[in-house]
Amino acid sequence: MNTDPLAHVLLALALITLAARGMGVLFQRFLRQPPVIGEIFAGLALGPSLLGAVAPGLQAFILPTDAALFVGMIAKVGVVLFMFLVGLELDVRTSKAQGRATFIIAYTSIAVPFLLGALLALALYPLYASQDVDFTVFSLFIGVSMSVTAFPVLARILKDTGVQRTRVGGLALSSAAIGDASAWVLLAFVAGVATAEVAGVAWTVLFAGLFVASMLWVARPLLRRLAEREEKNTQPLSQSVLGIVFVALLLAGAATEFIGIHALFGAFLLGAVMQHDSRLAEQIRARMQDIVMVLLLPSFFAYTGMRTEVGLLQGASDWLMCLAIIVVATIGKFGGSFIAGRFVGLSWRESGAIGILMNTRGLMELIVLNLGLEMGVISPRLFTMLVIMALITTFATTPILNLIMGRHGFVEGPAPGPNV
Repeated sequence: MNTDPLAHVLLALALITLAARGMGVLFQRFLRQPPVIGEIFAGLALGPSLLGAVAPGLQAFILPTDAALFVGMIAKVGVVLFMFLVGLELDVRTSKAQGRATFIIAYTSIAVPFLLGALLALALYPLYASQDVDFTVFSLFIGVSMSVTAFPVLARILKDTGVQRTRVGGLALSSAAIGDASAWVLLAFVAGVATAEVAGVAWTVLFAGLFVASMLWVARPLLRRLAEREEKNTQPLSQSVLGIVFVALLLAGAATEFIGIHALFGAFLLGAVMQHDSRLAEQIRARMQDIVMVLLLPSFFAYTGMRTEVGLLQGASDWLMCLAIIVVATIGKFGGSFIAGRFVGLSWRESGAIGILMNTRGLMELIVLNLGLEMGVISPRLFTMLVIMALITTFATTPILNLIMGRHGFVEGPAPGPNV
């Protein structure tokens, strides 16, 4: 029989895609969850926590070690492309239009869970930190991991529940956009500090600053000109223009990877500096989105599943700590957003909805956690705990939101403006 790794990689991708699509449909139809939740569960089911425990021989055949390495690399490329699409969806003008309320909710929903996560790190560090990781880096990473909101999953939940046109939906979406952008800046800083020697931190920060400046003052004007030229074009986006965008995307990712703050930050920033509502952006989304969402992202879920081993949690102490992580993450995100909502003039019910929506973590959290594991900041056991936290907080969003909305839903219209 042919043992070429390519055959195993193709077989693995076929089964991963099939499992992800099937589980996504089941979760959407029977559990009223966004398909991405089912896709995440499918990826975890293919790992050692389920398939590996029930049929280790089958898992070894589907994803042997030599093929798993290639699947992992495909998954990383998929995440880089996905982060570019996330940046492309970021509409800063909408966030500004929502006024002061958006910024209050966004930054409160980051600050409170970040501080609580940093405090929780005092208990986690002696038990679950990787060897030789500095406590400062560890605590900063735990803080960031508690602060992330899954902007793409949130948008899908709002659409599925019909809340996107209400002021609650507008506030949640714009706050999540600002919050996620800020959280990625924090994570880029932590990644730079974690991967650089003490003497190299200053260089990492310097090069990162130069990269951001080049994106804002060089890449953005060039992309604006390209977008303006495409506005006059009535034909589909040419392969030449698409090639230019892909080259820019790959170079941006490579630049931040060389700097030491991971390729996904470069991809995200390039997407963020492009015109959100231009014809160019719409054409790129139309060309890229399906292949990324259907083929590449499920491979990332499977890659995460291979790294998640529920069996690593042994005894009551580990499960109690996992519960503590879930409680702290929920109190930080829900509590911070709820208090901010009340402060800007939302009702108790609307503030509760904002809180539960901002507590959605999903895919973005998995990206953060994989990055932390690769940098050696967190151990595989803590990685598993945090993955469980991400799944539970995301899975709980839709049913709790429906409970909060009741039969009457929310008031349609804009969110509170700058004078709130």
